[in-house]
Amino acid sequence: MSIKKLGFIGLGLIGGSIVKTCRRIHPEIKITALSGHQSTITTAYEEGLIENGKNASMEEFSDCDYIFLCTPVQQNIIYIKQLQHIIKDSCILTDVGSVKGDIHRAVAALGMESHFIGGHPMAGSEKTGLSNATAYLLENAYYIITPSSAVNPAYVQEFKSFIESLGAIPMLLNYDAHDAATAAISHLPHIIAAALVNFVEESDDSMETMKTIAAGGFRDITRIASSSPVMWEEICMTNKEQILQMLDAYQAKLHNIQKKIAASDAKGVRSFFQSSKDYRDSLSVAPKGPMKTVFELYCDLIDEAGGIAAIAAILASNNLSIKNIGIIHNREFEEGVLKIEMYDKSSYERATKLLRKYHYTVYER
Repeated sequence: MSIKKLGFIGLGLIGGSIVKTCRRIHPEIKITALSGHQSTITTAYEEGLIENGKNASMEEFSDCDYIFLCTPVQQNIIYIKQLQHIIKDSCILTDVGSVKGDIHRAVAALGMESHFIGGHPMAGSEKTGLSNATAYLLENAYYIITPSSAVNPAYVQEFKSFIESLGAIPMLLNYDAHDAATAAISHLPHIIAAALVNFVEESDDSMETMKTIAAGGFRDITRIASSSPVMWEEICMTNKEQILQMLDAYQAKLHNIQKKIAASDAKGVRSFFQSSKDYRDSLSVAPKGPMKTVFELYCDLIDEAGGIAAIAAILASNNLSIKNIGIIHNREFEEGVLKIEMYDKSSYERATKLLRKYHYTVYER
């Protein structure tokens, strides 16, 4: 590839993981970084991830081919203003935020559209920081690319190829379409999960009966409520219009099923659940029933021929049957590339121990 130097502003979970992936796949590329903490730069330098041992100045990004902005949206916009008269003509600025509208509008206002390609790697977890970054976080994960209208199509294709070389699955979208989609499949579910948790807490009795008997169904659909409140505050503020539209539509859907239940419309109620079951069953990974105990583990896996077969062979040779197995392409709040579901607790525990014995990184639910 023609990429000689990369710049990173922010070395948290996502920025750090992209750096580690670049080092693994493209060790010839030079990387310069800036972080809010000198200690992060020191650690990255000592690990051989970046060239600079001290926090980079803005001028040190002047010869970068790509600059990845990996801080909160408003902070990224400040950095774009600082970089505006420093970067070379062919430099592309890109971000990794889960909301694209604000930064695209800011870039347009600055007249920087020819230099900007938005990005959103759909991978990550509730954990943060360089210490939790991995060289395989992007593996087989969707990486949404939202090019500005004025950017050279050749630059878009080159950036897409670069992202693909890191093991991710690039997907081009208009930034408004991206924000609408993530509002529905990511932002709304987090709001619903948080609202449900708050509702149960407020509705529980003095003996905490609800909390005590909370089973798999409740924990499954509220797990994401443990995500960073600071991050979700920013997401709600930066994608406000799309989220409000989705909330209105969702409340209308709730009102509709409420009316069916109130009218004892058994057929309508069944249709409501049947249509949701049919759609959920069509997703790539088999669904879990609301009251069903699930034994899932996630593990990192390099995208190479025979990778899944090797894991299956290890488990099969030890008389362990796999209930379901599949690649997770959207891993914003899931760790591990591969999801493996076992039939029972004993099999789950044995599979976890066995895969770790063979040096696989395993994440438990």
